[in-house]
Amino acid sequence: MKKYKQPVLVASSDGVGTKIKLCILCKKYQVAGYDLVAMNVNDIITTGAQPLFFLDYFASSKLDPAVAKEVIKGVVKGCRDSGMCLLGGETAEMPDFYNKDEFDLAGFAVGIVEKNRIINPHKIKCGDILIGLASSGPHSNGYSLIRKVFSSKEVKDYWHKYLLRPTRIYVKAVQALLTEIIPGGMAHISGGGFYDNIPRMLPEGLGVRISVTWCIPRIFKEIQNRTRLPDQEMFRTFNMGIGYVIIISPRLLNKVKKILTAVGEKFYVIGEVVKGKKQVVITQEVV
Repeated sequence: MKKYKQPVLVASSDGVGTKIKLCILCKKYQVAGYDLVAMNVNDIITTGAQPLFFLDYFASSKLDPAVAKEVIKGVVKGCRDSGMCLLGGETAEMPDFYNKDEFDLAGFAVGIVEKNRIINPHKIKCGDILIGLASSGPHSNGYSLIRKVFSSKEVKDYWHKYLLRPTRIYVKAVQALLTEIIPGGMAHISGGGFYDNIPRMLPEGLGVRISVTWCIPRIFKEIQNRTRLPDQEMFRTFNMGIGYVIIISPRLLNKVKKILTAVGEKFYVIGEVVKGKKQVVITQEVV
């Protein structure tokens, strides 16, 4: 704390959603724990904050120590990958509330940022560039829909390889950038996809135009084929292969590319800031 002149605490609370049901189905408990950390820490770093500590809440009908141990292993790994301390948490048994073998998770992350280094969207200008960081799959969003179009047998036999990949944690890449630059804005592409998350980081009078410059991962094509959702709804529901978006000045592009490459981050130039009313326009057919 001594290095901060005007420290500001940043906090987030989130869960894993109904992806937990597939984690339970396939006994991928560590994935649930890791995703719990990811969904929280990816939110707080959008402010420019450095993660500090994490707390978890584990609720079930009856505690299964073996299952809980695996979940916490995932939480611990997520905290290590985020540079956070796991302070502790709460475990609750509610047999009249949850069905047998079911559980739910909630997480709470806290970070810190110097006041004059908080990401300020008012610095975003027309012509700024959008950088997209690759996702590992659906992360922890859209699973209520996914569970309707993939049977339990299909998930267990094959599709778990795509549907139960851990949510990516972007702390390493973002912290590397923050040591060199202050981005204009950052967004975690979670629930609401591109259309709900990107406008939150835009000032009045600006929007974004995005081109699909990346290859849409196979799992999203399969979901779209099964649901028959139009492209716009896919980009509203899922991250479509981009889990985190950063807005930078064009003059910083080469520097940002160098930083992200050095930390092994897969990224794409996906669009630009334009005049508008916080609208998100996505052009080019999904590839």
